[in-house]
Amino acid sequence: MTETYDCVVIGGGPSGATAATTLARAGRKVLLLDRAGRIKPCGGAIPPVAIRDFDIPDHLIVGKSSLARMIAPSGKAVDMPVGEGTVGMVDRGEFDEALRERAAAAGAERRVGTYEKIDRDADGTALVVYRRTRGGEAESVRARAVIGCDGARSGVARQVLKGADKMPFVFAYHEVVASPTVDSDGFDRARCDVYYQGKLSPDFYAWIFPHGDQASIGVGSANKGFELRDAVKRLRGSTGLDAQETIRSEGAPIPLKPLKRWDNGRDVIVAGDAAGVVAPASGEGIYYAMTCGDLAAQAVGELLTTGNPKALRTARKRFMKAHGTVFRVLGIMQYFWYSSDKRRERFVKMCEDPDVQRLTWEAYMNKALVRRDPMAHVKIFIKDTLHLFQSVGRAPPRSPAKP
Repeated sequence: MTETYDCVVIGGGPSGATAATTLARAGRKVLLLDRAGRIKPCGGAIPPVAIRDFDIPDHLIVGKSSLARMIAPSGKAVDMPVGEGTVGMVDRGEFDEALRERAAAAGAERRVGTYEKIDRDADGTALVVYRRTRGGEAESVRARAVIGCDGARSGVARQVLKGADKMPFVFAYHEVVASPTVDSDGFDRARCDVYYQGKLSPDFYAWIFPHGDQASIGVGSANKGFELRDAVKRLRGSTGLDAQETIRSEGAPIPLKPLKRWDNGRDVIVAGDAAGVVAPASGEGIYYAMTCGDLAAQAVGELLTTGNPKALRTARKRFMKAHGTVFRVLGIMQYFWYSSDKRRERFVKMCEDPDVQRLTWEAYMNKALVRRDPMAHVKIFIKDTLHLFQSVGRAPPRSPAKP
């Protein structure tokens, strides 16, 4: 007979591993199904609130950043000191596996396999179909509920959610290299560098993020004709990092807009990248993925207890209540300020403002809008408006995408 689980979690990244842990700790019978060997391209930055809320152990923090450097198209660099505290840096290979091991320690069953589809048993129960190896025999398990955490191009979302196939993406590529033994202007183990330059990305940004003995050098763009690998090669060359050993390279799409609906109104819900919860403009996703996975697991727990499928809707409602405003603001910022080098130049100039720096870091570190200093917000609004009027209508036309 086909084995039945309270919940099958598909995908073992931060969102899926967190969802499986939450459910297993609640005493649910959970299967965590994950493909082997996949590591997502990621700068690896996590704020203190993530370390605190999800009890991230110190040994997974491979580096700590106390400064962000924003580099404009002209080459002008603006340093943004974090202030109190530091930003934790993780290596996704080690970090994700540790989260999966945590889920197993909590009682979740781990299984390596590639998801194929959701069928239905004679009584309507979900049947999760997967293959342990490519070309291997199809297997299935019964699930009272399913959480799809299978990435930006989620097979779960595309099967059960209308419009999931139209989610907008930024395509990201990075190379993980051995960190230089000596810090320089082009690399510092305590500094995250963000390049707002059209030559490196026509609509997003490039980055150099330190991970202790390793570093992530990457770029993102929604322009399918833009050569991401070439941009990384040029960035490495211009910063003196081309001589560093390349440890691995990865590429993947990254969603930048939450889906309008995360559940099928019955027994399936998506979370993490599958739900589109990566912050626009910044591309930050680890904290939001873990938060989303936890909320999805809570919603599934309520469904299993009450039998009411409306419980699944609470995950998105709770997430958007806490973070929806930030996502909307960042979406507008990306659309406007990343559209030309002239606007990028003004954006980096804005980052020199002490009020901008302070409120930006406070919001990032605590994942909440800062409301206790209204006059600072007024000043920033006025300054932003002046920059806006100086940029509107003067941006050069964007180059068409390559065929």
